Amino acid sequence: MGKASKVTTRSLSRMKKKGEPIAMLTAYDYPSARLAEAAGVDVILVGDSLGMVVLGYDSTVSVTLDDMMHHTKAVVRGSKRAMVVADLPFLTAHLGKEEVLRLAGRLMQEGGAQGVKMEGGEAIVDAVRACTAAGIPVMGHLGLTPQSVHQLGGYRIQGKDAEVARRILREARMLEEAGIFALVLECVPEELAREITRAVGVPTIGIGAGRHCDGQVLVYHDVLQMASDLKPSFVKAYAEVGDQILGALRRYVEDVRERRFPEEEHVFHSSEVQASLYGGRGGDKG
Repeated sequence: MGKASKVTTRSLSRMKKKGEPIAMLTAYDYPSARLAEAAGVDVILVGDSLGMVVLGYDSTVSVTLDDMMHHTKAVVRGSKRAMVVADLPFLTAHLGKEEVLRLAGRLMQEGGAQGVKMEGGEAIVDAVRACTAAGIPVMGHLGLTPQSVHQLGGYRIQGKDAEVARRILREARMLEEAGIFALVLECVPEELAREITRAVGVPTIGIGAGRHCDGQVLVYHDVLQMASDLKPSFVKAYAEVGDQILGALRRYVEDVRERRFPEEEHVFHSSEVQASLYGGRGGDKG
């Protein structure tokens, strides 16, 4: 079997035209990227959601560019075929064209990302246009934008009323005109996501946006249910890894406490050292 081709903005566009669903998943480190790659994921998103699922913050607002750089580098090392897209952190898109270009350029040049994601609508159009004009691929993000969670009044479905839905649709068209190569739609009604998917020529990637987007994205830890006490209603967990990990760690601790670990198969021996220290006699194991 031949080597699979690298996923690019052009191949994602072809997938939309052919009606081939796009599988996108977050990853935050080398081993998770390796697994996502092996599973056949098309796009790996180094999301600023790492602030909550990896770094323990209450929201994505506290995530810095240095955080994103660190994790992006690790993910890039673990991926070959999948396209790696990195989030620009809180406020970045509002710092002016020159600063946005500098920071997005760092994620591409130093971090190794093949694209960046920006949250927001009309307010970030100029920043998107500046990046795309400079050759930086930009993925848009509308609906529930976690970096604006405090302004939105929490994690709420967006676009349930006609006025907000029309605004989101209008902003999707504006972002497409500014040059985005794909658009994440988060926590919007399925009907709105379907209309946006029909209205724009770029692939739409849904998360809590129903069944009519060109692709889907979920958080790595949610797919594996790493935290059994946290699962958004739109998430389908494909394993209960968190419980399995906890059980394994508890067994390890118990084995250490009861001196059942290490066993003979886990230790090293040296007859020379034994002869030197104990004159050939077995040493005191206590």
